[in-house]
Parts: sequence; C-alpha cells; structure tokens
Amino acid sequence: MVPPPSEETLSESTEANPQPQARAPGRIKESGTQSKKKERLRLMRDKQFHRQGFKEQRDEVEKTMDNEYQSALVKDLRSNQYVMERDGVRVHLAKDFGFCWGVERSIALAYEAVNHFPDKKVHITNELIHNPEVNDRLHDMKVNFIEKIPEEGNPNKKDFGTIGDGDVVILPAFGASFEEMQYLHKKNVEIVDTTCPWVSRVWNSVDMHQKKGMTSVIHGKYAHEETVATTSFCEDYICVKNKKEAQMVCDYILEGGDKEAFLKYFEKAVSSGFDPDKHLTKVGLANQTTMYKKETREIGQMLQKTMMKKYGPVDSKDHYMEFDTICDATQERQDAVTELVENTEKLGLDFILVVGGWDSSNTSHLLEIPVKAGIRAFHINRADCIKPDNTITHRNMSGDIVTESFMDMGKDVVLGITSGASTPDAAVQDTLSSVFLLKQLHAQAKE
Repeated sequence: MVPPPSEETLSESTEANPQPQARAPGRIKESGTQSKKKERLRLMRDKQFHRQGFKEQRDEVEKTMDNEYQSALVKDLRSNQYVMERDGVRVHLAKDFGFCWGVERSIALAYEAVNHFPDKKVHITNELIHNPEVNDRLHDMKVNFIEKIPEEGNPNKKDFGTIGDGDVVILPAFGASFEEMQYLHKKNVEIVDTTCPWVSRVWNSVDMHQKKGMTSVIHGKYAHEETVATTSFCEDYICVKNKKEAQMVCDYILEGGDKEAFLKYFEKAVSSGFDPDKHLTKVGLANQTTMYKKETREIGQMLQKTMMKKYGPVDSKDHYMEFDTICDATQERQDAVTELVENTEKLGLDFILVVGGWDSSNTSHLLEIPVKAGIRAFHINRADCIKPDNTITHRNMSGDIVTESFMDMGKDVVLGITSGASTPDAAVQDTLSSVFLLKQLHAQAKE
C-alpha cells in the first residue's frame, strides 16, 4: 500500500472552502472571504487540538493493539502463500485484506488519548470505525459515545450536552463536520483528531471544486459519517449513491425535466438552496473513500460524456473535473477479492466469506464483487454469526440481515475469505476457528 501523504502536507492542502451566500455558477469566491479551509487550519493550530498523538504512550499502545487485534493463524496463512488446510476445510485468503494504515492510526490515536488523559472523561463523536470489536473495546475503556438525537431537518443532530468543561473529545476516522469542529472549539475541551488522511484528500478535492465555481458531485451515501463531514466543507453539492442516480443527474443536465420531482428525490442529498438548473452547469466529481472504485470511474465517464455532449469537446473541460479519492487500501482489497472471484473455478471455491462491520461501507462493497459475479458469498460482522446448527447469519446485498443453511457437511469445504479495511486480523481468525470447529463437531457426530 502506498503510504498516505504526510500529516504536515495534509494540514495545509486537504481542507475545504466555505459555504458563502448563493452565487452565480462559475464565479470564483472572493479572496477576502474567510474560508472554511482557513478556519479549520486555525482550529487545528490551537494548543488543545491534538493530531499527532502522544509519544509517551506509543510503545504501550502498540503492544496492546498487537495483543488485541493480531492473529497467529493469519500470519501462518500469509507465510504459506495465503492457503491453509485444516479439519476438512481448505482456506484461500485474499492477498490484501483487513486493517489499513488509516484505521490502525485512528485506533492508536484513540488509545493513546485515553491513556494520556487518565483522569478526564473521554467522548467520541461517532463510532471510531465501523467495526464492532474495536468500538466494544472503546466502550470497555469507558469512552462515551455521543448519542445521536435526530430530528426533522437535522438527522445528524447529536447530544453534546454530556461534554463537560475540560473533557476530551475524539474525532473519529471518518472526520467531523465543520460545524461540530467549530462547536467543540468554543468549549474548553481537548480535541483528539483521528481523521484518516485519505478522507482529508476528499476535502482537498471539494475545495478545488469550490475555487473553480463548481458543484461537487459526491459518489457516496449521503448519511454516511464520512460524507456528512465532506458535504459540510462544500458550498454546493449533490450526492449520488450509484450509477442509477448519476444517470438521473446526467439526464437532467442534458434535457432538464421536472425540477420539483428531481429535488424531491434528492432532497436529503443536496446542499441548501440547490437549484439543478443553476448548479449542474459546472460540476466536479469526488467520492466517499470507501466506495466501489469501478462504479466511481463509470460515473466519471458518464459525467464527462454528458458535458462533452452538452458543451462540446473543447469547452467541456471548463464544466467538468474529477479527482480519484478512493483510498489505496480500499482499491487493494477490492482488487484482491476480484482475484479470488476470477479464480473461483480454478480454486474450487464453494463460497467467499467477507468479514467486517455490517455498517462498514468498504466491507459491503467487497461483498458486491462476488455476488455480482454469481458466486455464493456471506458478509458477517462477527464469528458468532456462524452457528453450531450449521446456519449463518449474514447481511445480504439489500442490507437485510438473514439466516440460512451454511456448509455442505457431506464434503470437504473450500472457501475464500477477506475482510474490510476496518476489520482486525483477530476477527478473521475467530471466523475461521468457528468454521473449523463446525466441521470438527460434524465429523465427531458421524463417528
């Protein structure tokens, strides 16, 4: 995996611009206007804003994380060309899987913060990452997860009333909204920012859109924590979650249509005062870092072709721009499970297991790859989804949690396995241990 840009570089280059009053498309924001980028940099320079962690805690935290999240079984798989046979089960592990650099960094920063402030109450504004084991561990460490209290018109409202003077507040790997950062800055609290640097790259992209007077088209899920943070740094934006919604945007750019119906459909996914007749004349594409990269590329091609058709090949460059903001780790994991899928017949795979939080976007996209290829696959969030009665509880492509029959016990089993970027190796080990144990129990019952 290519290392992310340095923290120092990101602090100067990856923040977003402000949301001034309505302006004509194409007009560049006046230089005298105080930008959100400048404001965020100002907040980050405060002595109570911590982004580099606490070095005196580093060695202890590293040992703790190794004990809690590493796996001897996974190390054996890696050293044996990602293949293992045990108890009538042959395992093929994807060659890229599990914790990415950004996730490990966020966990380490959170652990260091808890240790560094032993006498202070510690809060976090969201789940640190979308993984149940990690978030359960933070609960065990007495970290208070800020409660969401959604209301009409503000589905992301949170109860910050539990935060007291002098407390510690952790910002999760997904980042925090501009408004949350401003609010916390006004309180006398220590802020520990664990935002993944790859997420900050997206903020740099939407900043460029704003500078060029463009509306940000964000390929992402409008309610996802990362996208909520990103849109808070935008001026004008629209979120599209898939090619179907992107096609709706392209059709409107070319043909216009029923504005009221368009706005009704995207009412939760657009900026305040969004006008498709005005705000879709110049657009820039960015994406939630955990989305399916193939789909993002296809959406980019759709938008580019639309602008060429609308404005011609020469002028279209003034109406469309894009940046690749899918993080390397996400792409590597997608490529690795694609390799498993392409070799399913050769390897004789019966199914593929995808391990990771059910609300993890990057993990859900790993499931899409085998399912769309017609290969049996299961997305589980914990090892105990595999039951002693040979059933498995899993999240399907529609997002439903279902239970069904699992393995064919009349034969040796061949499986592929991968895990999301927010999933520790220990979760993969626990999952495989459950599979091995199930086969053992069946073999003993036959004797």
